[in-house]
Order: sequence, then structure tokens, then C-alpha cells
Amino acid sequence: MFLNLQHNRIMIIEFILITLILTTITETSASVFNNVTCTNNKTFTPNSTFHKNLNTLLSSLSSNVTNDVRFFNTTSGNDPNTVYGLYMCRGDVPFALCRECIGFATQTIPSSCPSSKEAVIWYNECLLRYSYRFIFSKTETLPRFKIKIPMGDPILLQSKGFYSALRSILNVLIKEAAVSLAGFNKFAVKQENASASVTLYGLAQCTPDLSFVDCRRCVEDAAAEFPEGCCGGSIGETVLFPSCVVRFETYPFYQHSVTSAAATTIKGGRNIPTHVIAIIVVLVVILGITFCFGCFLFLMKSKKRRKETLRENIGLEISSPESLQFDLATIEIATNNFSDDNKIGKGGYGQVYKGILPDGQEIAVKRLSKSSGQGAEEFKNEVMLIAKLQHRNLVRLIGFCLEDQEKILIYEYVPNKSLDHFLFDPQKQKQLTWSERYNIIKGIARGILYLHEDSRLKIIHRDIKPSNVLLDNNMIPKISDFGMARMVAIEQIQGQTNRVVGTYGYMSPEYAMHGHFSVKSDVFSFGVMLLEIISGKKNSYTFESCRIDDLLSNAWNQWKGESPFQLLDPIMQESYTPNEVEKCVQIGLLCVQESPDDRPTMGTVVSYLNNLSIEMPFPLEPAFFMHGRTRRHSHEHESYSESTLNKFWKELVGVECTAIGSSNTKYLQNT
Repeated sequence: MFLNLQHNRIMIIEFILITLILTTITETSASVFNNVTCTNNKTFTPNSTFHKNLNTLLSSLSSNVTNDVRFFNTTSGNDPNTVYGLYMCRGDVPFALCRECIGFATQTIPSSCPSSKEAVIWYNECLLRYSYRFIFSKTETLPRFKIKIPMGDPILLQSKGFYSALRSILNVLIKEAAVSLAGFNKFAVKQENASASVTLYGLAQCTPDLSFVDCRRCVEDAAAEFPEGCCGGSIGETVLFPSCVVRFETYPFYQHSVTSAAATTIKGGRNIPTHVIAIIVVLVVILGITFCFGCFLFLMKSKKRRKETLRENIGLEISSPESLQFDLATIEIATNNFSDDNKIGKGGYGQVYKGILPDGQEIAVKRLSKSSGQGAEEFKNEVMLIAKLQHRNLVRLIGFCLEDQEKILIYEYVPNKSLDHFLFDPQKQKQLTWSERYNIIKGIARGILYLHEDSRLKIIHRDIKPSNVLLDNNMIPKISDFGMARMVAIEQIQGQTNRVVGTYGYMSPEYAMHGHFSVKSDVFSFGVMLLEIISGKKNSYTFESCRIDDLLSNAWNQWKGESPFQLLDPIMQESYTPNEVEKCVQIGLLCVQESPDDRPTMGTVVSYLNNLSIEMPFPLEPAFFMHGRTRRHSHEHESYSESTLNKFWKELVGVECTAIGSSNTKYLQNT
């Protein structure tokens, strides 16, 4: 009797905490793509029986993501064309995010593995796999994928405390992940103090169809992938097997452990009895607002402490990132003493050179001008941000140099230069087919989504434009130049600055005129660039009594006139996909709407781009904040007259608002 009362009391507390936590979680898009592996030795032909069975299976997996199913396995077809498939969501993510993640997986895996009879795809929030062979209730450790986050304090990483904490976490995870407690489905989390200021967080999860022994063996094998001697200089690693996942970080990457204890059901598993749920609901009502408010304050204080710890860790990592530091002599040799023959570009803060390291690796060297606006703070900002950001659509930082008053950043070399070199050159733009442009648009969107929602930190870039998007050999876009980026708290909606920096033509009106920046500022910039990619034209402007006849107004007029294809770059002719073009024009106009609240998030944009069948809202008129018309929203009711605009642009740009032409690459920097 006593044990039952204790059990019910624990369930009540868990239910209340879960309710509170889930109400504070903002639903985000599925995490940016981590890895997909396809078999090459077993393939099928298009429209074959196996292919049709696979499509049926993926549809079944997607449709079975309901509020009480985090794991599901099923088959489609009969031998020899049977397809076996399953999905599993991470134990702590909200159900809505689980559903969205599986939706993305079922859309992505067919295009990534168009003819493979076996494949597995991992996201941060879920995994999905299918095979021509029986894969249920079996431990699978191949193929495997490993994510390593470098850049840690060598003293900390080599300390006994860090190593001891990691070993302790892994030992607990190996034991607990294999045990299916009430509400837990082969899922465990654990945290341990590595030092006075650093806490390690760990997670392990198996597919729930594994036995206790098989799950434990899988987690042990995954944990063995972490190097001995403490972590190989890594502050975080993830090992992904088809049957289990093990991960550790120096920040709380999962929701509080009680979240994972939410009452969930595995297909074919056991539900919480109805009378227990009824009792819980009644007792929750009786306990009332007082208890909930106390829990809410506790969570807010915990979140604040975690944020302070994270910022302390960031400062520690930047103070001594020896593993990334280059000496000036090496850089001078690599670039032939910064020869003009090696110069490949010029940014807002200095010159960019191509270089070759002694091991033959090609690099791009960004040498910051001594007279530029970027001082030690901006330099520290860019090193801090880029070193922690790892995504295929972001440029990769190799190292830096801070010596003899030189501030230098060393990036991976991207041979095709920036997007604007192709987009606005009459000869090179012919090389950009519609298919390549569409893939570039999707890649940029995924990169910005990672910055806003899926990286370790919430980043607002503040200078999204074609010249800051590099293209590699395969025309994969990589967002670069983080000197103006701002790191904000995860829960922060908007920031404000008195120092407006960026490029006119891409800045949102609320940022250019009031210094208000948010993720919606980057969405506006993305929308402008998307319309540029479609049209092959810059968002140029001409001052004529302070009015603009620009790309946004042209796009809006074409859309209103139901002739969006008139906006398309003429070199495309008939070699484009009409529904993709029309959707992209609509997305671009949605992104450049005047009110930030009307603009979609980047997660929504990625959803639109990945699913052509999603119905989108009709866009409102774009932001023409130079027109001198009255703003629509309550906090901006004042009318911007011509004299007001003259004063504004004279302060920012240094010119009167008269009938003169200018390009959109004018830098605004109000110091």
C-alpha cells in the first residue's frame, strides 16, 4: 500500500512538472540534417514492387506518429520484396517536434538514397531506418556515425575531474538506458560536475525493441567509441548507431530529465491506466496555482544558472584555444607574404587571401584591416561563434592568428567564391541552372535555421547577403562572415543596438530605423536574397524624392498581377520547374513583409521548401520603409516625412535624400 502511494505521488509530481515544462517549450523545426547512410550493394529499380512497398512503408511510419507513439516498427509487402522499417524519437522532445522530425526524415531519405534497399537517417531528435532484411529486436552497430565538437580548455580536458565525470556518466547510462522504467523507453540522461564551473551532460537511448542485454551491449559499444585519455580534446561527442545513440556535452542539450518520463506508449506496449490519469488530473487541480508557480520559479532560476555556466564556459574556451591558433610566420608563408596575386576578395573588415599550409591544405585567410571598424571584441566574437558552429551550410573555421597587432581568421578554402560572383555576372550567371539555384536557396535556409534554432547557441547573423554566401565545388552554399553576428539567449525574442551595421537593401526596416534585431531580421534578409536568386538582379535602389523602385516592389507587382514568372531570370527560359519558382516567389514575399510578426520563421521556410504541397498564407505588401507612409502597427504610428528621412539617411549614409543613384552595397555603420 505504501509503495503504491509513493508511486502515485511521484507520478503526480512528474505530471505537473511535465505540464509546466512543455508549456514553456517553443515548438521548433526538426533539427538540421546530421547524417544519412545508404547501402550501395543492394539496390532496386524505380517503380519496382520493392520501390512501391518502400513508399507505402514510409507513409505508414509518418502517419503513425501520434501523441502516444515515440517508437514504431512495421513492414510492407511480401517476400522477396518485403520492406522492414522503424522510427524512434529522442525521449525528451515534445510530441509535435517528434512528428515533424519523422516527417522530414520520410521526405529526405528517399531523395538521399534513391535506389538503396537499406538506409538509416539520424537527426538530433529522431532516427529512421528501413531495410530489405529483418531488423527488429536486433542490435545493429553498423553503419555508425560520429560527431565531435572540438575547442576545449586543454587543462580542463586533461584533468582527472573531467575524465572521472565522463566515465561516471557513461557507467550510469550503460546501466539505466537498458532498463525500461515507468515512462522511460530505453532512454536515460545523467549530469555530473567536472569542475567548479563546468557540468557534463550525457544521454543514451536504444530502440525499445531491444532486450535488456542487447541494449546494454549497444550502449557499451557506442561509449567505447569515445577516446581514452579523456575525450581527444573534445568538449562534446555523439556516437550514432542504428540501434542506439550515446552523447555527452558541456551544456544541457536535453530537456530536464523528467521530460523524458512523460507518459508515452510504445506500439504494442502498456498504457497508463485510465483511473490513474483521472486521479492525477483531479489532484493537479486541487494542488492549484501555488504549487505550479513555485515550480515555474524554480525552473526559471535553473535556466538562468545554466545560461551563466554556459557563458562562463564560452569565455574559458576562448581564453586559451591553442589548438586553433596559428603563428604569423606560418600564415605569411602560406599566402606568399600576403601577395596581391593571392588576393581573392575584399570584405567589410579587410582582405581575403588564398593560402596553402605546409601539409598542402588550401585555406582562405581573412586579414582584418588595422583601420577597420572591427576591433578585438568583433574578432573575439567571430572566433567564438564560428568555432562552435558546425554545419554543412556554414563556412568552417580552421584557426586564427592574433600576433603583432594582426587579427587573422583562417577558413576552409571554398573555390567557387561567393554567390554574387555568379548571380550578378552576365556570363557566370548562365552557369546557375534553376535546379542549382533551388538547391542553393534550400541550403542557405537550412544554414540560417541552424543558427536560429539548432546550434548550441542562438545566433542572429545580421548581414545575410549573396557576397556572404560561399559556394564549394559542388555548389553547396556556405554562410560566412560572422563579424556582425549576435549571440542571444534562447528565450530572447528581440534585441536592440545603437550601432546599426549591415548592408542597405538587405536590412529589415525595424533594424535599420530603430536598431531592433531578431531572427525575423535575418528572415527579411533571406527573403531579399531569395528574390535576387530567382531574378538574377540586385535589390538596387534610386533616390527619387525618397521613393524606391526596387526588386521588392517589382516582385510584389508581378505577384499581384498573377505573373510571378515575369520575375524569373531570363536566362532560365523554359528550363525551370514552375511550381518551385512560384513557391519561392511567395516565400520571398512572405519573408519581406513589413511586420516581423507576419514573417515566417526559418523553420517554417524550410518546411515550405521541402514540401511543395504545403499551403502557404497570402503575403502582405513588402516593407517599403523609405516611402514616407504611416506605419501599420501601434508602436510605429508616426509618419516618416521627407525631412525626417533626409535626417535619418544623412546620419546613417552621409548623403541627403535627393535624386541620386546608388548601389545596394552601401555599408551603414552608426557609431
